[in-house]
Amino acid sequence: MIKIEGKTKTIFLLFALISIACTEIKEGGAIVKPSVIENKEYTFESTPIWADEFNSSTGLDATKWVYDLGAGGWGNDEKQFYTEAKNLNIANGILTIQAKKEILGGAAYTSTRITTKGKGDWLYGRFEIKAKVPTGKGTWPAFWMLPTDNDYGIWPNSGEIDIMEHVGYDPNQIHSTVHTLDFNHMKGTQVGNQISVPTATSEFHVYRVDWTPAYVRGFVDNTQYFEFKNSGKGFTSWPFDKRFHLLLNLAIGGGWGGKEGIDPNAFPADYSIDYVRVYKLIQ
Repeated sequence: MIKIEGKTKTIFLLFALISIACTEIKEGGAIVKPSVIENKEYTFESTPIWADEFNSSTGLDATKWVYDLGAGGWGNDEKQFYTEAKNLNIANGILTIQAKKEILGGAAYTSTRITTKGKGDWLYGRFEIKAKVPTGKGTWPAFWMLPTDNDYGIWPNSGEIDIMEHVGYDPNQIHSTVHTLDFNHMKGTQVGNQISVPTATSEFHVYRVDWTPAYVRGFVDNTQYFEFKNSGKGFTSWPFDKRFHLLLNLAIGGGWGGKEGIDPNAFPADYSIDYVRVYKLIQ
């Protein structure tokens, strides 16, 4: 037992209160300890735990992918109708999503969007695609991730990770971005970066994200150009501690893709994918 008297007692109590304030946060009347983010470099297994090399001769692998179907703008005022199989082809080890200028379901264009939701859902990992993006104003190919369970609520609360995005009116730039409640394009606070890839529309490149408990990093051909760190401030800035799934699509128009209009002569437009691979994080 330590006996404390006078000024020493006052100093001791003040120090104790400061210590509590630095280690605990009142949230909704409850005391919640903040997350401790370990400052470390993570590694990944060298063999994929999930992959599609697109070598099938019978079409899209239904054990790995499902189609998202329909029009309605998809939250971005997009102009395409997503079909099942009609705008997708697999040949010679390449998956091709082809957008066409044709009217269907009230939309002026058709295309394809596929997702691994319910068939491939992961917490952390290395996610990569080898792809060649299309040319032409109005095209908007993407390889990205959404939360499977929306534990923190609907978008943007539960987050979004954009591994690769490209817009046809800016053909030499590749983008990687994250969206959260605090950081999203509706507020103009989204966090991302871009890199010049002059041959993005003529050659295949490897686009990748490394997602760990501490950071999300974006790469092109193993060159890092983007990083978003976990600040430990909770889900409003870091909802990336829940399961996510992959999406692969070619949108037409929209608030970003159609910013400079849509060139009708750009169609049909092809988004070509050599493979998609997922590597497990080594904890």
